[in-house]
Amino acid sequence: MRLNKIYILLCLISASLFYAGWPNNGIPIFLFLIFVPIFFLQKKINEDDKKNKNLRVWLYSYLVFLMWNLSTTWWLINASISGMIIANLFNSLFFSFIFLLFQLGKKRLSLNSSYILFISSWISFEKLHLYWSISWPWLNLGNGFSDYIYWIQWYEFTGTMGGTLWILILNIGFFETFKNYRNSYTLLYFLKNSSKLIIGITIPIIISLLIYVNHEDSDDKIKIVSVQPNIDPYNEKYRYSNPDLLKIFGDLIKKYHGKNIDYILLPETYFSSGYGERLRTFNLNALDKKIKLLLENIGESQLISGIQFYDVYTDLDKTLTSNKVRKNMWIDYYNSAISVSPVAKTNFYHKSKLVVGVETLPYAKYLMPIIGKFMIDLGGTVSNRVTQKKRSVFKHPQKQIISAPVICYESIYGEFNTEYVRLGADFLSVISNDAWWGNSPGHKQLLSYTRLRAIENRRAIARSANTGISALINERGEYLKKLDYGLKGSIYGEIPLVKKITFYTKYGDLLGRISILIFLIYFFIAISGRFTPKI
Repeated sequence: MRLNKIYILLCLISASLFYAGWPNNGIPIFLFLIFVPIFFLQKKINEDDKKNKNLRVWLYSYLVFLMWNLSTTWWLINASISGMIIANLFNSLFFSFIFLLFQLGKKRLSLNSSYILFISSWISFEKLHLYWSISWPWLNLGNGFSDYIYWIQWYEFTGTMGGTLWILILNIGFFETFKNYRNSYTLLYFLKNSSKLIIGITIPIIISLLIYVNHEDSDDKIKIVSVQPNIDPYNEKYRYSNPDLLKIFGDLIKKYHGKNIDYILLPETYFSSGYGERLRTFNLNALDKKIKLLLENIGESQLISGIQFYDVYTDLDKTLTSNKVRKNMWIDYYNSAISVSPVAKTNFYHKSKLVVGVETLPYAKYLMPIIGKFMIDLGGTVSNRVTQKKRSVFKHPQKQIISAPVICYESIYGEFNTEYVRLGADFLSVISNDAWWGNSPGHKQLLSYTRLRAIENRRAIARSANTGISALINERGEYLKKLDYGLKGSIYGEIPLVKKITFYTKYGDLLGRISILIFLIYFFIAISGRFTPKI
C-alpha cells in the first residue's frame, strides 16, 4: 500500500492539534479540532477509487494516535525504553480500533447514527480503560482541560467524561461545517454554523465561571505540611536505611516543632529500604515507635507516609500474589500508606491501582505459563504488588477530620477517588514519587490531573512528591502553594475542609454508563443493518 502525501499531511495536522491542545504547554481550544483532519482523511479515502478502504482508514488513524501518544507521553522512556514502546503502541492501537468501528458503522448506519456510535464507543472505551487489567487512562480526552480549571468547574457534575463529550461533539460539528462549506454552500451558511459552534464552546465556559464565582468558601481549615525529600530513586535512595530516612524527615520538620500541625505528608514509598517493613508485626516495630516519638515534638499531628511492606511465606502457605525469591521462600509486597499518630495505633492503606508491568502483571494467570517468572519491565521494580479491593480512609485520632490516602497513579482515576469521599474524607492526601520520569512533562501532567479530582469532589488536596512538585490545592483546583521540581524542603499552609457531596461524587461516571448502553444499542443496530444507508 503506497502512502498518499495528502493523507500523511492530514495525519500530521491532526497529531499536531492533539499535541498543541494537551497539558502542560498546550491550549485546549485546539482539542475542538483534533478529529477534523482525520474525518476529512476518512472522507477522501471512502471517495477514492482504490481498494482496502477500511484497512487504509485504520492504518492512517493508527498513525495519528501513535504520533499523539509519542508526543505527549514520550517521557516514559526515562523509566524504560521497552515500557514507553509498549504503552504507546498498544494505547494507539486501542484508539485506532474505535475509529475503525466508526468507519465500519458508517456503512451500516445513517450519518447521525454513526456519529452517535463513534461518541458512545469512545466514551465507553474511556470507561473501560479505567478498570481493566491493562488500564492506562492518561490520555482520556477530558484530562486535556486540567490546566484550564476555570473552563471545567462543571466537572463536579460530569467528571472528565463530560470534557470528552464536549470535545467529540464540537469536532463533529466543525467537520460537518467545513465539509458542507467545501461542498459549495454559501459563506453565510458557514458563518451561521460556525457561530453555533463558538457558542457551543463559550456556553460551558460561562457556566463554569458562574459555578466558580458562586462557590462559597469554607472557613474551616486545617494546618498541613507537605514534605519533598528530593531523593534520587535510581541511585541515592537505596543507600539509605529506614532509620536514615527517618532522620532526614526529622531534620526537614524541625522548624515546625510546637506549631500544632494537623497533618504531615511524606511521599510514596518513602520508607522502603531492603524488602521494606514486615506488615504483620509493624505495630510492634521499632520504626513505628520512633516515628511516634518524633511526632510528639510537633503536637497533635498525624503523619501520612508512603512505605513498602512485605510478608513472607513458604511453598505450603504462599499466596496467589506472592513472588518467589528462592526455594521455599515467597514474598508479598505492598505499596502502602501509613497513618501514624503518637496517641493511636498505626493504620494502613494498600495501593489499589497498580502501574501495569511495574507493580502488576496483567492477566498473570494466562501469561505466567508463557513468560515464566519474568514481567514486562516498565521501569522501577517488576514484582507483583498486593492490592486492597475497597478504599479506606484515615481518621485523625484527636480531631474530627478524615483524610483520603491516594497513592501516586491512583490520582488519575476519577470515580475511584469518589469512594474516599463517600467514606467521609474531608480532603485528599496524595503521595507520589515522580522521579522515575526525570524533569519531563510526566510529573507535571500527573500534578495537573490531580486538580481534576479536587473539582470533581470539591475537596482540597495536599500533595507530597519525591523529586516532583509538591502542592496544596483548594477545592476549585487552584494552587495555594507549590514546591517546584528538584527542590528539597517542605511547604506549610492551610487548606479548606468542605463537606459538600457533589453530583459526581454521588453518581460517578454516569456519562460512561449511559454511553455503554447507547453503544450497545447502536452496535447491534449496525450489525442488524436495519438502518443501512441507501446508496
